[in-house]
Amino acid sequence: MNSPSSVLQGPKDAPLLVLAHGAGAGMDHEFFQLLVPLLIDEIAVLRFNFPYMQRMLSEQKRRPPDRFNVLVDAFNQVIPTDWSAPIFIGGKSMGGRIATHVALDNSKLSGVIVLGFPFHPPGKPERNKGEHLPKLTKPLLIAQGQRDPFGNCSEITSDMLPDKSQLYWLHDGEHSFKPRKKSGLSWQDNLQSVALQMKGFIQCHIHSLGD
Repeated sequence: MNSPSSVLQGPKDAPLLVLAHGAGAGMDHEFFQLLVPLLIDEIAVLRFNFPYMQRMLSEQKRRPPDRFNVLVDAFNQVIPTDWSAPIFIGGKSMGGRIATHVALDNSKLSGVIVLGFPFHPPGKPERNKGEHLPKLTKPLLIAQGQRDPFGNCSEITSDMLPDKSQLYWLHDGEHSFKPRKKSGLSWQDNLQSVALQMKGFIQCHIHSLGD
């Protein structure tokens, strides 16, 4: 399943998490390089690049993200049809937002995990990009830095989220969960914390499938 535009890591018989990248950095960004090894002892992780990112990397030229429908189609195409265990999808920032849209129409998925949901552009809370979230019926985990400029802990309320959702705040974290030195925590501390939360969320909803 590995290709120039996708990488699969972890046990082949485990639950699968398909992860999409954010708008400005691809599947090999440092965030994923640090986070994925913390996950693959229990779950398989499939990372992939959206088409515009793959072109950007091959041409060494900055490109804007593809149109919304192209991003949704690309995400749907990378989700395996022959995986024997439950499949979850998610992503970092834009990739996570696209995952929530994919999950609205894909009944075969077991849940969604978003790492830093871009609720609004920085400094513009009135431009809500999460209006569709209450329609989501799949279990949802959003991990968000307390200082995230795309939606911080003073802005996000439970009525903005669906019933089957968890909102997990990373202490003093910004959009990539990095805390300030004065917090007493390191980036690795927050990544380890979110990895445990992700694995717990997946295991919980695997067990609920059998109830």
